[in-house]
Amino acid sequence: MPPIISAAYRRRSDPSWTAPSPGGHHRQHIDGTGRGERIMTTADVVVVGGGVIGMTAAVTLQRRGARVTVLTADDPADTVSTVAAAVWYPSHTEADPRVLRWARDTHAELRRQAADGVPGVVDRPTRMWLRRPYAGPPWWADACGDLVVEPARPPYTALLRFTAPTVEMNRYLTWLHQQVAAGGGRIVRRALDTLAEAYEVAPTVVNATGLAAGRLAADPAVHPARGHIVLVANPGLTVSVRDEDDPAGVTYVHPRRHDVVLGGTYQPGVGHTRPDPETAAAIRRRCVALVPRLADAPVLGERIGLRPVRHGGPRVERDPGSGRLVHAYGHGGAGVTLSWGCAAEVADLALAD
Repeated sequence: MPPIISAAYRRRSDPSWTAPSPGGHHRQHIDGTGRGERIMTTADVVVVGGGVIGMTAAVTLQRRGARVTVLTADDPADTVSTVAAAVWYPSHTEADPRVLRWARDTHAELRRQAADGVPGVVDRPTRMWLRRPYAGPPWWADACGDLVVEPARPPYTALLRFTAPTVEMNRYLTWLHQQVAAGGGRIVRRALDTLAEAYEVAPTVVNATGLAAGRLAADPAVHPARGHIVLVANPGLTVSVRDEDDPAGVTYVHPRRHDVVLGGTYQPGVGHTRPDPETAAAIRRRCVALVPRLADAPVLGERIGLRPVRHGGPRVERDPGSGRLVHAYGHGGAGVTLSWGCAAEVADLALAD
């Protein structure tokens, strides 16, 4: 996955970061290798890609007994997953039965993780305002299980209330890395020129390379969608709020422990991550109009990332040319939302005889 360049205040992880091993000692968690250096391994499956799709697939494969190595081109802090607002919501997805199943299974898993105290995962009450004529519950309503519809005053037509798990991605990716390490897996820092190189590591390959899949899988349907968010200090908010039909763009306010994510933009085909002060100011104005308590919240920074979108929706399947290659990419802005459900299907495909 290509590096994501975000604006000020981006936290960069230390490549020599260590995690506890199963025996309680510490070992190097991310191994750096040069291009062309052979990786000695006894893995059954190699997952290419260290974002949330790749890491949840790796953990799921391990839980089913597979020996796993992850190849990642980037430090965890430089994946697009760290830029994400990372709130459960099937954004920019179609009413596909597979997507609904992945969303439902992921919602249930994230709620379990929140109850178990997994770092970075919190259940948030959510309010979603609609302006378009209300025509019944959205197609994804069954996936969250507790959606309630209420009347609303103009300019809104309805208010949806439901519980949406939210995820602080820096902490969560660290936890996922620790799960892989604790299960005996390796995470190796290595960029690939071709997916064929991954077979040096294991006989089965999972391609979770996000935007890079356009090149590595020769898939012209893959394209970026630029996303811009602003971070402000949290004045005590605990409820996530969305205005799904704001004519200026989808507006959302997602509180976290120490900040609030204000968004956002969704610009298909735009592939740069240059800061845009006018866009950042417009995002903040929209969010303050939606949640006035944000008016005096100091701005902490902004982040810009490229969502890995695919025309036709996510590709999760065995490659027709090789039964030992499983593709898992193209989730766009719904990577967290679909992650665990998708990972289960990836494991089914990768471990099938």
